[in-house]
Amino acid sequence: MRFLIDMPLSPLLATWLVDRGHDAIHAASVGLATSSDARIMEVARHERRTIVTADLDTLACWQLHVRQNPA
Repeated sequence: MRFLIDMPLSPLLATWLVDRGHDAIHAASVGLATSSDARIMEVARHERRTIVTADLDTLACWQLHVRQNPA
């Protein structure tokens, strides 16, 4: 699987996932440390990654996006 680990979580989680055969990056390692939730979601969607986060605001942002852009 492909993961993008969000800032509230440790970069060690990305390392742990990579060690187990996954394609994982941490937001800080790809220049997203100060990016908005919307930008992080944009990158994740473009790269077809699942976002792993502990930030409930990210979920709210995603729900708003889905409501405004139904599939």
